[in-house]
Amino acid sequence: MDPVFLGEGMKQLLKSIMFAAVLFAAAMDACGQAQTAPAGERSATDLAKTTQNPVGDIVSVPFQFNFNNGGAYKDSTYFNLNFQPVIPIHLNHKVTLISRTIVRIDSVPTGNGTSSSGVGDIQEQTFFTPARPHKIIVGVGPTFSLPTATASPVKTGTWAGGVSGVVLAMPGPFVVGSLFSQLWPMSDSGGEPKTDLFLWQYFINYNFGKGWALATAPSITANWDAAAGQKWTVPVGGGISRTLIFQKQPMTLGFQYYYNAVRPDTASSTTVRFIFALIFPERP
Repeated sequence: MDPVFLGEGMKQLLKSIMFAAVLFAAAMDACGQAQTAPAGERSATDLAKTTQNPVGDIVSVPFQFNFNNGGAYKDSTYFNLNFQPVIPIHLNHKVTLISRTIVRIDSVPTGNGTSSSGVGDIQEQTFFTPARPHKIIVGVGPTFSLPTATASPVKTGTWAGGVSGVVLAMPGPFVVGSLFSQLWPMSDSGGEPKTDLFLWQYFINYNFGKGWALATAPSITANWDAAAGQKWTVPVGGGISRTLIFQKQPMTLGFQYYYNAVRPDTASSTTVRFIFALIFPERP
């Protein structure tokens, strides 16, 4: 089919499907080549459960590719790449500080086949958590948002601060819990929008062996700066992932799909998400 007859959103969706096929072809190929963890090292499923824990004691470097279509964007695509390194810092034998930095790269459609691309506001989430967690794992700490955006549609000019918290359990093959975050504006350069955001992310992961997992982890958000009836975004959906050890390098590949059942008029209706994460477990 001649590309001229394809809308921008359809072309982006086709690219997304091709990208997913490459990721999962690599994962399936690695199934036959993935190495068994040597004695004393963690299995792929153990690594998967640790990385599914937002305050897990492991270094991970996830790349999250989000293709947002429909809704306000119609046949265009709002592309967002989140680079989210997670680093545990052992303060002492009782307390670990988990640093989670979220760096956004955005490409926002601006009409007539054009888009505005650049870095978004960088967010830093920190969690103080027990170094030796119990059955119920809890973490809490300050969170910040820095006005680093260079793409015009996502510029806020807001220095924001707040608090983040997480509570979870890991019974059997499950990793289940909730993460909360609230950012309040501390200083703003003027104009809309302002960063005054609430996030609730519940997550349910079921690990069924050899690093495979089913998961749902929708990010439910409220923009308190928006007009009445335009504040909430409530996605529903889920996906599948595979954690493996390939050429001695642990990694996770994943695919998720979410539909925004509740959303502002300016939001997309669907999100197709691909995840690629490098994992760096501590050596015994």
